[in-house]
Amino acid sequence: MANMISACLEIVGLCLTITGTLLVMVACGLPMWKVSAFIEGNIVVAQNIWDGLWMSCVVQSTGQMQCKTHDSVLALTTDLQTARALTVISAVLGVLALMITIAGAQCTNCINTESIKSKVVNAGGVMYIVAGLFVLVPLCWMANNIISDFYDPLVPYAKKREIGAALYIGWAASAMLLVGGAILCFSRPHDEKSTYPLKYIPPPTKSTSINGDYDKRNYV
Repeated sequence: MANMISACLEIVGLCLTITGTLLVMVACGLPMWKVSAFIEGNIVVAQNIWDGLWMSCVVQSTGQMQCKTHDSVLALTTDLQTARALTVISAVLGVLALMITIAGAQCTNCINTESIKSKVVNAGGVMYIVAGLFVLVPLCWMANNIISDFYDPLVPYAKKREIGAALYIGWAASAMLLVGGAILCFSRPHDEKSTYPLKYIPPPTKSTSINGDYDKRNYV
């Protein structure tokens, strides 16, 4: 029964973490981290501007879209540079954690010792939690800058931006990675008692008297 519950928890944790890793990759590639803010009663606009980690896109009212990659990495703002690095590291950690977790899963025979397999699964869960934190930091930083610029009266209306869909996808991915990693960490706790071998203690032998006969106490 315990093995069945542990296997179910591993499956749930793997599904959440794999989905979270894929969403991190999607959020990293989408150009919709910052989108144009429609304020000052401008209902009809000629174009919509999307800013992402790797490119900026202009969407016309006719449906045409033109995208251009960022020319220089050094010319980017600090939050964009940090978001680039941390999201890529998070995606790489997610892939590495997947390979480690599968190696220690109950459905595989890569490792034969159960105690080592549980430690490997727990290590994969920790890596997923770290990956979730890595992608959460740039998302919150970017959202804070967007909100601050939006309410800043010194920023022109044409340069004000709103939170794009990529940030919401990234937050969902971070939540899946954190929850799935925690489930993997507690799915198979290492039992210290099982590592000690059982010792056989033989029963006490019957004592004999000096003349070679059994002691009468053995018959009581």
